[in-house]
Amino acid sequence: MAVSRRVAELRSEGIEVLDLGAGEPDFPSPETAVKAAQRALDEGRTKYTVLEGTTELRAALAERYSAPGGPWSAGNVLVTVGAKAALYQLAQAFLGPGAEAVVPTPAWVSIPAQVRLAGAEAVTVPMAAEDGFAIRAQPLIEAMTQRTRAVIVNTPCNPTGAVASILDLERLASACAERGALLISDETYERFVYDGRRHAGVAALAARYPDTVVLVGSFSKSYAMTGWRVGYLLGSAEVVAAAAAVQSHVTSNATSFAMAGAEAVLAEEPPESAALVAACARRRDLVLRELERVPGIVCPPPAGAFYAFPDVSACLDEACPDSASLCGRLLDEARVAATPGSAFGWEGHLRLSFACGDEVLAAGLEGLVRVLSRRSTGHVAPSFAAGGRAG
Repeated sequence: MAVSRRVAELRSEGIEVLDLGAGEPDFPSPETAVKAAQRALDEGRTKYTVLEGTTELRAALAERYSAPGGPWSAGNVLVTVGAKAALYQLAQAFLGPGAEAVVPTPAWVSIPAQVRLAGAEAVTVPMAAEDGFAIRAQPLIEAMTQRTRAVIVNTPCNPTGAVASILDLERLASACAERGALLISDETYERFVYDGRRHAGVAALAARYPDTVVLVGSFSKSYAMTGWRVGYLLGSAEVVAAAAAVQSHVTSNATSFAMAGAEAVLAEEPPESAALVAACARRRDLVLRELERVPGIVCPPPAGAFYAFPDVSACLDEACPDSASLCGRLLDEARVAATPGSAFGWEGHLRLSFACGDEVLAAGLEGLVRVLSRRSTGHVAPSFAAGGRAG
């Protein structure tokens, strides 16, 4: 957000900025969603709905995520004001002073912060850079204690694009069930997986661990509906009731006519969604090719999401000692916006979004490569060689 504010300041001065920092698809929202929301407005669907969201949307989400024989129905769904609200409400409902939540890092910046806002401790566990930051169960299980109330994963992950396998998710679900903890899986980027992979999510485990797994998702990324603010969570009736109780004091229901748009894209899969995923796959390959041109830069190919998370420690020195300073240099010298890895608990890296338009991405990468090549020593500093250091 700080980067976004600086970008806005520069643009207000008439300075063009090539924004590789924001995690927002450049595609318009699907026509299906827009027309459905317009119809809802014309029909006067501008009043409060029930707190949990419209019955139609909850039923559609339950159908989407429930495998044959699965435990989820409309009563197991809570529609929220974005996935961020779903995660916040879960933290407020189930965490508190004396509790712990285990979080793999690098992590989306809001997850540890929301744990701390609930008065609990975020136990951050680094994943291995040499393994592409893949979310592995064993180190997370080893970090669990009697105080652990939740393990919170984000797969595919913002900022690394790393994913969790179904075997690792199953091991985590089993460990959480044994300890009476929740496995909360933020799957906002579920559509964005590459190289022939298939998304592995906790919905497949819900029948075996109905009281343990909680799925969080959103319409923001897959459907380019960021401003609509429609997210959701699926879990046991007790989990939904507890999160809904928090929601009743925070936001009440999600926007009525925005939910109508969400219902429409579930009923009729819009072609724009597949086109967006295909565009991000192509852009990912471009980012990786361009970063290879810079000596000393190491970037694990992201398995999902629409971010690259290169190790840029070879570009740091006494005059530019950290990723935030490097982001400042990129803005000043190339008018390129990126996000510092320190925001995600992982110094010496940058997060680059390739959800922007093709022309912006190409021009932004040209400036990025120029600045990084000028600064690079050609080798990765020893302090980062084993996978980075905590921010």
